[in-house]
Amino acid sequence: MELSTVWFLLIAVLWTGYLVLEGFDFGVGMLLPVLGRRDKDRRVMINTIGPVWDGNEVWLLTAGGATFAAFPEWYATMFSGFYLALLLILLALIVRIVAFEWRGKINDDAWRRRSDWAVIIGSWVPAVLWGVAFANLVRGVELDASHQYVGGFFALLNPFALLGGAMTALVFLTHGAIFLALKSGGDVRDRAGAMAARLAPVTLVVAAAWAIWAQLAYSVTWTWAAVAVAAGALVATVLTTRARREGWAFVASAVTIVAAVVLIFGSLFPDVMPAFDPANSLTVTNASSTDYTLTVMTWVAVVLVPFVLLYQGWTYWVFRKRVFATQIPDHVGLTFTRPAVLVGAPTTPADGSTGSDGGPRA
Repeated sequence: MELSTVWFLLIAVLWTGYLVLEGFDFGVGMLLPVLGRRDKDRRVMINTIGPVWDGNEVWLLTAGGATFAAFPEWYATMFSGFYLALLLILLALIVRIVAFEWRGKINDDAWRRRSDWAVIIGSWVPAVLWGVAFANLVRGVELDASHQYVGGFFALLNPFALLGGAMTALVFLTHGAIFLALKSGGDVRDRAGAMAARLAPVTLVVAAAWAIWAQLAYSVTWTWAAVAVAAGALVATVLTTRARREGWAFVASAVTIVAAVVLIFGSLFPDVMPAFDPANSLTVTNASSTDYTLTVMTWVAVVLVPFVLLYQGWTYWVFRKRVFATQIPDHVGLTFTRPAVLVGAPTTPADGSTGSDGGPRA
């Protein structure tokens, strides 16, 4: 097997890790206004992902870095062609990160409400746009002979891509609700379990519609296996969420995402970015780096990736227990007291003028 093919598969694995792990992070953030009825409930939800969300995002950075190094033409064409969509995703992720980090720094209800909305928006935007982006990769885009994207932004908002965005949003919502039911206790767990049971059948219908469309219109014969696995996993998700078997439901939901990534990358190969005109497509061959670069990357990955996996696995083991509202302490953030205006006190006019004695002008 050529190294360019090996790195295509490794990038698919990195995206799988990102979407499985960050998928439930997005779902938790998207469900914040629905399941977080009190501030303590919202803090429970955020604390279920608090120790792991930043580590989960490393998978995205690694996938992007690997694409840049292994397939520079793919990286350049994709990031220039999908510039606005990827910029919106990046801004949403930045806003979400800031909200996570700074929500508890100031003990003020208005501050916390603004932070919560930043988390909500910062979760919904990438959850939808990742689906739109991947659906366009499967469908193909308009590339010229020099492999430059020549379609507009609105060309990316076609029906197949929009259905892909709805699919990923629903999959992440369900995945996040299941994770919350698995990692929280008390009222939050009960509401999350009930929400997962309601979301799972809707996700099954939408995901099945997108997968069958993708398979029939844009994929190859062997990826029917991925479609079948995804369908079975979604059915299992429906049944296990209804039975409140949270652990098995999470496994089934994760398998659904894995099968979806197999369908996407299996539909792409041997292309990395299909064009409407096949002669203009970027492939694992014409978009890859030199053999020397790929060889160095392979040795670095072989040495370092096991340590990264062990560390992240250890992190999940340490923070494996459920989070309860009774464990959440009172707020200890900074408090700012707004100055009160005394009734009858002299005031300074808006123009700042004063009388001859230096006091406010009458």
